[in-house]
Amino acid sequence: MASFAIEDFIGNGSLQGLLPKLLEVGWDNVPTLKTMNVDDMNELNMTHRQKDALEIRSYLHNRALMQYADMLEESGKSLPELLKLTKVDLTTVYGMKRGHVARFTDRTTTSGGVTLPEAYNLQVSRRTASRNESLYKDISAVTSRKQTMTRSLGRTNTAYDVSLEQSMADFKIKDGHVFKGIIASMPDEPRACGCVQATPVIENVAPYSSIENISVQKLTPEYKIGTERLVKSKSPPMKASELWRDKPAVIICIRRPGCIMCRAEAHQLYAKKPIFDALGVQLFAVLHEQIEAEVKDFWPRYWGGVVLFDRSMEFYKSLGGGNLLKDKFISGFLFNPRAIANYKRAKSMGVEQNFRGEGEIKGGLYIVGRGKSGIAYQFIERNFGDWAPHAEVFEICHQLQNPQGSQLELPQSIQQRD
Repeated sequence: MASFAIEDFIGNGSLQGLLPKLLEVGWDNVPTLKTMNVDDMNELNMTHRQKDALEIRSYLHNRALMQYADMLEESGKSLPELLKLTKVDLTTVYGMKRGHVARFTDRTTTSGGVTLPEAYNLQVSRRTASRNESLYKDISAVTSRKQTMTRSLGRTNTAYDVSLEQSMADFKIKDGHVFKGIIASMPDEPRACGCVQATPVIENVAPYSSIENISVQKLTPEYKIGTERLVKSKSPPMKASELWRDKPAVIICIRRPGCIMCRAEAHQLYAKKPIFDALGVQLFAVLHEQIEAEVKDFWPRYWGGVVLFDRSMEFYKSLGGGNLLKDKFISGFLFNPRAIANYKRAKSMGVEQNFRGEGEIKGGLYIVGRGKSGIAYQFIERNFGDWAPHAEVFEICHQLQNPQGSQLELPQSIQQRD
């Protein structure tokens, strides 16, 4: 899968010489760099060749085809010209594999827009009368703040804001939507003709007190151009509540950083970083094992945000109501059609994998409000490879910006602390 390391994204082509200038003006991570438009390119005095290179590389990154980036850029052709090439030319001239040719020529879907299969119509935990405009009615205010911020950095970015608004519109929640998260995903059904029983259902959102005092250790910073690959000096432990003291946070609990499904989930979530930035929400990934080689393979290739170590596994225990949610490989994967569907989805995205580390402890996702406001959303990895629906995640993040105007009833843990 395409790496979030900006050096890997830039490659060996014409964009290399721009790295210092990109860093100076704030284009310092891959998700943000991919939102650059013609006006932004002109402000950087990019050459026609550099503009073509950025367009080609952004397109390939979305489709996990970056291994062809240098060769396609060297051809001197623009992206529209490359898309007009025949499948034979792509195979013979540029050495694309047959399956990669199909992915390259398909303009309707990208690896950044994968949707959950129909099997993920999860059980109703509570209904909402969310209106179509609920996530976007204040988008003008969000983009206005973004414009103010970018102007303070010495550049305007109106087109960026339009692009951002369109990206958020892609995740619009329809009228009558039933939230699939809040408490838990749909429980497992008995497997193997009833011989393997479903894991218990957690009925309530975790109390805020179960996570606020967790001791975590920072393993990586947020990735930027030139950032060291790992924190050089061992960071002292810190209370988890420090993470969301000033801004809301999305916390993804990774089951195993070498897992193909965990890597795919992390990559898809971090690819939406510009939207989270506009909503004023931070991103954190949590691991329950500290294997340095695994962290290096995971960050920043699959996740460019801060990575934390939860030695006591308290985030994971909180997801399970105080106990770790675990499943065996045979019962949780081989006899579980939902987990197998998740695996196939990740495999189709070109994700590599290994089998190092403990992989039976289930993960999940939290959205935590600023300060002591509480847990706004919780999603449990009921089946190996389950993802929290992105539309719901963005909806909740928006509501944390504007809780008074929200159409969704937040959990009591949030309401009681507002």
